[in-house]
Amino acid sequence: MAPVRINRRVFTIGTAMGAAALGVPALAADPKLEKSKVAIAVGGKASFYYLPLTIAEQLGYFKAEGLEVEISDFAGGARALQAVVGGSADVVSGAYEHTINLQNKGQMFQAFVLQGRAPQIALGVSAKTMANYKTVADLKGKKIGVTAPGSSTNMMANLVLSRAGLKAGDVSFIGVGTSAGALTALRTGQVDAMCNIDPVMTMLEQKGDVRIVFDTRTLKGTREVFGGSMPAGCLYSPQEFIQKNPATTQALTNAIVHALKWLQTAGPSDIIKTVPESYLLGDRGLYLASFEKVREALALDGLFPEDGGRTALRALASFDTTLKADKIDLGKTWTNQFAARSKARFKA
Repeated sequence: MAPVRINRRVFTIGTAMGAAALGVPALAADPKLEKSKVAIAVGGKASFYYLPLTIAEQLGYFKAEGLEVEISDFAGGARALQAVVGGSADVVSGAYEHTINLQNKGQMFQAFVLQGRAPQIALGVSAKTMANYKTVADLKGKKIGVTAPGSSTNMMANLVLSRAGLKAGDVSFIGVGTSAGALTALRTGQVDAMCNIDPVMTMLEQKGDVRIVFDTRTLKGTREVFGGSMPAGCLYSPQEFIQKNPATTQALTNAIVHALKWLQTAGPSDIIKTVPESYLLGDRGLYLASFEKVREALALDGLFPEDGGRTALRALASFDTTLKADKIDLGKTWTNQFAARSKARFKA
């Protein structure tokens, strides 16, 4: 088992960040992993939302940290989360805002490395069944495809609806996944609109199947929809896991930040050579076009933006009447202490 190597300069920085404040033990200079086998649950692994996870796996970055990682793929982030809550996985590769919803239910989860600095979600209406779409009000009574009920795509759709005076109950949400099934659902008329991630949305868009009306695949579009920085895909786990396994958490973070560093300079051919063939959904050109659309949405160094938690809380509170916003301790939903060490190590 290879130890996680953290040089003295990085260790000094990490110690100064106040690990004790979060209840996480300070790491030794060359700590042994408390847990070398880690189960990660992800909802829609083939999407660009989780590309850093795939890169870390495919290029052997987890193994380089001494980890044996088992990744289980689910239809959406909400189902991936259920795997961790149920005890069949240790860590979720999912949307940050779930940590807020969980704390609202009395479950303390914390995000420790960011994969995406924009949600990469687009909402589009069917060119076939909603050719006359003008405003969000036209969605009333319609069927909207989302990756899975309760997922981040469902959350964004709820946000858009609420701003137009509509409630979740005014539409029907249908889980369609993040791959070929989503394409089929829209093209065959099973849904009238789609709130999903890439490469699905770019493929539908370029074939003329949808008209995009809200788009968070860019930083500009994200600010327009959410009103600020909105952290997206990340690794998060129960706080107890982090407290008991700080070296393992650091190793996981190292692998993701290493992947983010690689992605900063990777070209289209590098991506194609690295991801599994099945991710391309039968169209290499459109897959690469999708990648270019979301490239700036990928995180650079794994660090969470300081205002990200506030943006997410504000968005959730705008449509979720069960959320006790004033009771949420955002400082416990994310930490940069692990990513800061990794950033220094890889010069990300």
